[in-house]
Amino acid sequence: MRLEVLIRGTGEIASAIAHHLVRSGCRVALQSSRPPIAIRRRMAFSDAFFHGEIEFEGLRARRLDDPGVIAESWAGGEIPLLAVDFAAAIAARPWAVLVDARMNKQQAPEPQLGLAPLVIGLGPGCTIGVNVDVAVETSWDQLGRVVRDGSTLRLAGEPRAVLGQARSRFRYAPVAGVLRAEVAIGQRVRAGEVVARIGDTMVEAPFDGIVRGLTHDGVPVEQGNKIAEIDPRPGEVKLAGIDERPRRIAEAVVAIVGKGPPGA
Repeated sequence: MRLEVLIRGTGEIASAIAHHLVRSGCRVALQSSRPPIAIRRRMAFSDAFFHGEIEFEGLRARRLDDPGVIAESWAGGEIPLLAVDFAAAIAARPWAVLVDARMNKQQAPEPQLGLAPLVIGLGPGCTIGVNVDVAVETSWDQLGRVVRDGSTLRLAGEPRAVLGQARSRFRYAPVAGVLRAEVAIGQRVRAGEVVARIGDTMVEAPFDGIVRGLTHDGVPVEQGNKIAEIDPRPGEVKLAGIDERPRRIAEAVVAIVGKGPPGA
């Protein structure tokens, strides 16, 4: 019997995990109860939430508003993206594995033990036996390390620098509101050029570069949400597909799933 896996989140890491698990023979579904704020949308299945379906790295995800038709979606060779509350998603199937890939670095995941025989967490805030069964480190320092005892590393330090630009590569929502995109992923921009608006507030490019990531137009965002990424390497930066960090995290998750629940 093929393992059924529910993944919370639809961003690049959740999508890489979904892709790797499907290729390893699992039946996988993604879940998001709100419009995703994912920025690297060419590296994810997240746009299926808005457009109904999306193809990514040879696999197709389809938005489902009715979790009762998950099996039909699987039968059609698709990855269901459940646009429903988490409670409805978790109740829809006898999930063998739950992966929390929401990557909310500022807030520890709520206790999820018992929602599936195996609960896997990612990054800061995960404590084994408290809110997850097993976890994977997501920082570059210990990227992909499997944690089976204790807690994952605390959030610390800056993003990895690219041509001297670290946190400055990312734009964060200065206010809450509905984001309106002024540029597109892959577009070259100049320092000071407006990349998005939230109400009357403008979000500008910090330097010359290429738009690597941008939250989908029309998505409500909260103050502080990461909403855009400008990369200083036009012509060199990877814009689509599975990047190194998501791949290594996904490989660790596949290895955990292969070993089964703790004590199995």
